[in-house]
Amino acid sequence: MNDNDKNSTTILIVPGLRDHVPEHWQTLLAEQLPKVRSVPPLEQDKLSLPARVEAIQRELEQIDGPVILVAHSAGALMVVHWAARYSRPIKGALLATPPDLDATWPENYPSPASLHANGWTPLPRQPLPFPTLVCASDDDHLASLEAVRRMANDWESSLVELGQVGHLNPASGYGEWPYAHELIQMLDR
Repeated sequence: MNDNDKNSTTILIVPGLRDHVPEHWQTLLAEQLPKVRSVPPLEQDKLSLPARVEAIQRELEQIDGPVILVAHSAGALMVVHWAARYSRPIKGALLATPPDLDATWPENYPSPASLHANGWTPLPRQPLPFPTLVCASDDDHLASLEAVRRMANDWESSLVELGQVGHLNPASGYGEWPYAHELIQMLDR
């Protein structure tokens, strides 16, 4: 694929709150794809949802042609908030293991009060204006399968049940995630 080809699809990686982790499947995926960009880490206000949404928009403004968004965890929620605020043609989105903002998370994660104070709630629940695959885990400590199923239903997204993959991150044993390539190809048809 030629980077100058405006008809070829650009993959925009939208990481979660931990941003770019070297062993993470998104980081490894970005190294393997021919036409990819990543939303850069925030230097300050790392928990600010508005700042995260603006970072997505700034990256999209630099891309000509079709785009597929590939988001993980809180990045999936950032994409949903972005879609509620902006209008730009998106070919599709892969939203992997979105967290449940109504769940009780472990201590090393932001509290519901801090998320609310930083603009994460309420989470938009309207249908997304582009095809979306929402990937869910049976044993994610940040969201139950049922909670992710409800989100996918609200967003009129296709649900992809992955089985027991934890939070689909290095702590759950995921560096490489080859299935991401297949899911991106499904969206790129």
